[in-house]
Parts: sequence; structure tokens; C-alpha cells
Amino acid sequence: MNYAIVAAIAVVLLGLALKTLGINQEYERAVLFRLGRLGTTKGPGWYWLIPFVDRVVKVDTRTITVQLETQETITRDGVAVKVNAVLWYRAVDPARVVTAVESWRSAIIQAAETGMRDAIGQSDLDQMLKDRVAINKRLLELLSTAAERWGIEIDAVEIKDVDIPEQMQRAIAREAEAIREKRARIIKAEGENEAAQKLAEAAAMIATAPGALELRRLQTLTEIGVEHNSTIIAMLPVELLHAAGKIAGLPSGSAE
Repeated sequence: MNYAIVAAIAVVLLGLALKTLGINQEYERAVLFRLGRLGTTKGPGWYWLIPFVDRVVKVDTRTITVQLETQETITRDGVAVKVNAVLWYRAVDPARVVTAVESWRSAIIQAAETGMRDAIGQSDLDQMLKDRVAINKRLLELLSTAAERWGIEIDAVEIKDVDIPEQMQRAIAREAEAIREKRARIIKAEGENEAAQKLAEAAAMIATAPGALELRRLQTLTEIGVEHNSTIIAMLPVELLHAAGKIAGLPSGSAE
């Protein structure tokens, strides 16, 4: 009987000893409550507790990554869209995380989803498709205000996917096609304008240089003659015939 009593006392003492010792991992913090009142926050490593008097709540301080559920909302210009995002956050004040909000992880996710709907409602569709950085920044500002009161820091929040109605996709495709066609026509018109200016300059230069037009005509004949299956009928100018007649000593009218 004495041995049984000693063994029972030993087991009780061992249980009390285990309850007086706590261990935190490097990424954990233990918020201490002594008789229900908030005490000090215990860091990584081991720490002592008073049995039946102290109680601790452990908080993970690592960065948590959460993919938010898809939110269906309306943009400022009245287009219905479905948007989802990714959120990165972590606890920076464990005592406030435990005492300021009941379930801090659920609370920050709900705040992020609500903030995402607000940020989308303040943006146009074109801005969502072209400038997501500005929307992410606005969403981060909205979340940081609420998270700071709870001892949480938002590392980043980014919109991942934007799903728009099929008819709106076709409208955007037609708009993009019209813009490309407009750009192509402008480039073509600019090219034709530049070509016309060059032709005008060439014509003015030929007009001021005697024989330049004839040299150009002969060059054109040479280029045509590259094709061996072509038959070329060339009309010599009257001035050239007159010059040849004078060289041969023929009368003025016989050269024709």
C-alpha cells in the first residue's frame, strides 16, 4: 500500500511538473493569462507556468497564404465580374491577436473578401484589366486599416483572376480589332503621304535637269528587259531624231 501511495504521489507530481513547463517553437509565441488577466507574452524556447493559475494561447507568427473565394460584384461602370485574389498576412502582436478578435484568421479573410468587393466597385473594367497594381494597392490600404487594430500585418494582396461575361469579351475583342484597324489605316496613309512627297521632289528634280526624264525612261526599259519573254516597243523622242539627223548631215525634215 505504501508503494501504491508513493507511486500515485509521484504521478501527480510529474503531472504538475509537466504543467509548469511550456515550450515554444521559434515561430510561436505564447500569450499568458494569469487568473484570467493578460500577462506577458512568452517567446521561443521553454518557460515556467503556475499550475491551475496560468493559461497560455499559442500564436503562429509565420506568414500565412490564403486564396480568397471568388467574389461576384459589379464594377463602377456597371459590368458584372467574378474576381478572386491571394492574401499574405501574419501576426505581429500576439497579445492583440488573441484579445482584440475572437478568430483572427477568419476575421482577416472576411475583411479581405469585403475589401475586395469594395475595391472592385470603385474601379472601371478597363482599369481592372490594364492596371491591377493600382487596385491591389487600394485593397491593401483598406485591409491594413482593419488588420492593424487586430495586431495583424498584411504583407501583400493581389488579384489573381478576373472573369467577365462572354458578351463583354466579344465587345472588348471588337474594340481591340477596331483600334488595330485604325492604326493600320493611319500607318498606310502616312506611308502614302510620304511616298507622294518623295515623288513630287523627284518630279521637280527631273524637270530642272535636261535629259533626266529620258535617262529615267531608258532605265525603265532596262528594268523591263530583264524579262526575256517580253517584247518592248520603244518610241524615240523627236528631239533625239533631230539630233541624229544633224549629226548625219540630213535635211531637217528627212529625219522624221
